[in-house]
Amino acid sequence: MIYLDNAATSFPKAPGMAEAMTKFLAEDAANPGRAGHRMAVAAEEMIDRARLQLARLVNAPMHERMVFTLNGTDALNIAIKGVVASLSEGGETPHVITTVLEHNSVSRPLQALSDAGRITLTRVDCDDAGFVDPEAIRKAITPATKLVVMTHASNVTGTIQDAAAVGRVAREAGLLFCLDAAQTIGVVPIDVQAMQVDLLAFPGHKSLLGPTGTGGLYVGERVPAASEDVAGTPARLAPFREGGTGGDSATPVQPALYPYYLEGGTPNTVGIAGLSASMDYLAQRNLADTLAHEQAQVQKVIDYVTDHDLMTLYGNTDATTRVGTVSFNIDGFDAPDLGSILDDSFEIATRPGLHCAPYAHRRLGTFPVGSVRVSPGAFTTDDEVDALLDALGQVVG
Repeated sequence: MIYLDNAATSFPKAPGMAEAMTKFLAEDAANPGRAGHRMAVAAEEMIDRARLQLARLVNAPMHERMVFTLNGTDALNIAIKGVVASLSEGGETPHVITTVLEHNSVSRPLQALSDAGRITLTRVDCDDAGFVDPEAIRKAITPATKLVVMTHASNVTGTIQDAAAVGRVAREAGLLFCLDAAQTIGVVPIDVQAMQVDLLAFPGHKSLLGPTGTGGLYVGERVPAASEDVAGTPARLAPFREGGTGGDSATPVQPALYPYYLEGGTPNTVGIAGLSASMDYLAQRNLADTLAHEQAQVQKVIDYVTDHDLMTLYGNTDATTRVGTVSFNIDGFDAPDLGSILDDSFEIATRPGLHCAPYAHRRLGTFPVGSVRVSPGAFTTDDEVDALLDALGQVVG
């Protein structure tokens, strides 16, 4: 199988990841923080090391504010619903700004909150190339606006957004900025301080090359726990779930101490061990080289598609503005049918459909059928991309 679906999850995973998970299960798979014996301490130390690895990757100043989650969707739900729950206590209905490019992990929780009357919501448009103008974000701000939530790169067009410019707009207006880094962390440089990101949500199983069931949420210092006495904060963060933390069993409510404030219950220690091993592997690589590798392969697909009258490309023709993702259609083929042909006849794995981003496809004019998405990854070879182009040539005839 030629695997070109890395925007969904990376494959293969980082060398050494599976072995690290097996070793952890065999030697240190105790419950971290729940006891003082050697195995529990070792598990806690492993998790703390993984927090530090992730914090260093995104230049986060306080690694204890790096919270482990089930995946990127879980991280976004914790961030969005936690902020809104805190704001709702003030009586005023808060206003949230997002974009038409969002994955359902952003769109659905925001729409549910809007339908329930807990927020008002604005979706800012993008241009035909898939870029969101930071000034459009600024113009959407009202006196009731409290939060901006947007993707760092579209999972449909791959377009990398100017998150730093949006961060400046949000910070100047006294808002919180939540960035969905599902398609960028591990391949596009992220600096939460320079980009003025207050909440960074991400999965561990995509460009971080880690296992599924892992993810994280970085919570900046401008987002205190609901019970913390911090003046001048734009909003607080209510806990999404409550439960055991191991270190504080006496407090009747969730302890207001990061990361445990948002980590009720036993964490996915085995998955985190694998993610830490993947981070070790990434530390040996140059992320800029990986991004350039993926962009060069995407450019080959872009050039091929744009040279054929029967094929339609979505997004910018310059791959240097994208992560390793490109979407297209062929006249006369519905996207699911084309995806099946590539799978059944050529053993090439792509992702046809709406990609959990219906608003983006409405904007592109591809709703409700969607498009075929190709997403090479860190280990994709040029020969594999050439095989895809050969297959498309046979399909087009």
